[in-house]
Amino acid sequence: MDSLITAAAHALATGDPLGALTRVALRNDAPALALRGIAMAQVGDFDRARTLLRRAARAFGTKEVVARARCVVAEAEVALVSRDLGWPAKTLDAARVTLEAHGDWVNAAHARHLQIRRLLLIGRIDDAERMLTTLDPSPFPPASRTAYELMVAGIALRRLRTKTARAALARAAQAARHARIPALTAEVEHASRVLTVPAARLKTANSERLLRLQDVEALLASNTLVVDGCRHVVRHGRTSVSLATRPVLFALARALGEAWPADVERAALIARAFGSTFTDDSHRARLRVEVGRLRKALGAIADITATRRGFALSPRRGRTIAVLARPVEDQHAAVLAFLADGESWSSSALALASGSSQRSVQRALDALAESGKVQAFGRGRARRWVAPPLPGFATTLLLPAPLPID
Repeated sequence: MDSLITAAAHALATGDPLGALTRVALRNDAPALALRGIAMAQVGDFDRARTLLRRAARAFGTKEVVARARCVVAEAEVALVSRDLGWPAKTLDAARVTLEAHGDWVNAAHARHLQIRRLLLIGRIDDAERMLTTLDPSPFPPASRTAYELMVAGIALRRLRTKTARAALARAAQAARHARIPALTAEVEHASRVLTVPAARLKTANSERLLRLQDVEALLASNTLVVDGCRHVVRHGRTSVSLATRPVLFALARALGEAWPADVERAALIARAFGSTFTDDSHRARLRVEVGRLRKALGAIADITATRRGFALSPRRGRTIAVLARPVEDQHAAVLAFLADGESWSSSALALASGSSQRSVQRALDALAESGKVQAFGRGRARRWVAPPLPGFATTLLLPAPLPID
């Protein structure tokens, strides 16, 4: 390997893509194409980066399997950063196996990092955690150790384990300082802000206040019956009742929880659950049916009693009831939460990450664009959507994750 290639690789490793480009910008041999592709990715030109990396993989030839595998890993990272979640995961896994078979453990670990980050984005937290346990970070260079600790923190944040997340972020900050890469340090600082900004709102009949993640964790660990508007569940201790697929029942539970210890009039419950301001006998009959279903669903943790005006919710073992609401109440808050990372997303990637249909996501994006909350650029399959970060709020509780029952 000649001196220019070595110098360009060193520049990329230290976060200096422009320095790398000055050394290999005019070269078209395979190593130079690969380094140019990585440099273009670091400066944000993802389309050009992918083209260069594919040219490099072809130029290396079939005998240079390790170099080709490294190009595949680099292209996978570009796809992940540009939120192309439909990029074939099996291709990345095959490249990782090749790198491990030839003893390139650092790049193989990086491929594993990319697999875990993709799982985090699409909400497969259990799979991500299992894969993370197979990695030993001790031999990693500082940059890879930073990425490892950020993934540990990401899993902990989604599971509402704030102490674990704080410790992992501290280790990530230390590793980033050793790596001396400004972009890594900035990424750790951005991730750390999640612990200090409001993550949810606590609503009662007469008050409302903002909560940080550690406050949410403490609330869920307390003896309080929590109507969780972030996950659409009703929880008490380790018992959780999911109403995510039963929006009418959750609307009733939330209305009753916000009014506790008072009751809620029947007309108000009909308006909240059915969206109707007009009340007749059919609405009242339907309300009785839905309240009966909610009473059965919550039977282990709460009682619903009829009053002269309507209905009231009361905890069975807990002393109080609290309603946990999203930090930003928007019809399309889940889509905004993904876009709040500042990256550009395609509608297909948003659909995959959120578990919704692509058509539903497209309708949400069109509505958000009309209100000026998101912007689109590109056409057809290259169309991408971006939005500014939600100022002053963490979106952790809006992202896909399992219920925090641990």
